[in-house]
Amino acid sequence: MVLFFLWNKTNPLLVNNIGTNNPGNMQINTHPINGIKAAEIVSNEIILTTIEDSLDLLGNLYYQGFDKIIIYEKNITPEFFDLKTRIAGDILQKFVQYQMSLVIVGDFSKFNSKSLHDFIFESNKGKQINFVSDLSETIE
Repeated sequence: MVLFFLWNKTNPLLVNNIGTNNPGNMQINTHPINGIKAAEIVSNEIILTTIEDSLDLLGNLYYQGFDKIIIYEKNITPEFFDLKTRIAGDILQKFVQYQMSLVIVGDFSKFNSKSLHDFIFESNKGKQINFVSDLSETIE
């Protein structure tokens, strides 16, 4: 998968994704948070489906100088939230391995999995992987 980065006149980063699941255009909004540069992914499409998708996104945003990625639950394959599939573990391991912080924004109360809620609770104790209900919880 190849990501092309283009600057538009208002300065958010636009990304045209040409790859296996081809989500089309997604916008990257930059947020300075406690001295680091965070990338907020804005798209109406699913962006993360596989480990390869996460590595592509992670690598390209790291190359652009970002230290943290903020992505919405709607941009992640629903299978991610079924821990039995191991997709969450595989994808999140890459973020931890490459020391890129990840924030997932969404309404996780809709998932009826105790193991998922426990996983979210434990993840939120650290700083590497966090689950929040609103973007404002991250950028404040």
